[in-house]
Amino acid sequence: MRLRVEFTTEPFDLDEAPAHALAAREVIETAQLDAVDVGPFGNTAEGGADRVLTAVDALLRKSLEAGATRVSLQVNVIGDESGEGDR
Repeated sequence: MRLRVEFTTEPFDLDEAPAHALAAREVIETAQLDAVDVGPFGNTAEGGADRVLTAVDALLRKSLEAGATRVSLQVNVIGDESGEGDR
């Protein structure tokens, strides 16, 4: 199964990326996921279910430890193991 995760961390800071946002970005960028898109107002990544779920666990733990007061996320099934599905 392939999954797509979309997430944001708060509180926002438009002048400088907060520590919790940097922690979340590091988790996603090092998780060996596909189609990673990191931006100031939202982030997405895709990959196999095990990698995405492992990354989500680490993302929640590390961003909360780094000062996030809220983490909003959505996980969608986008395909099966062959990559076919809701694309």
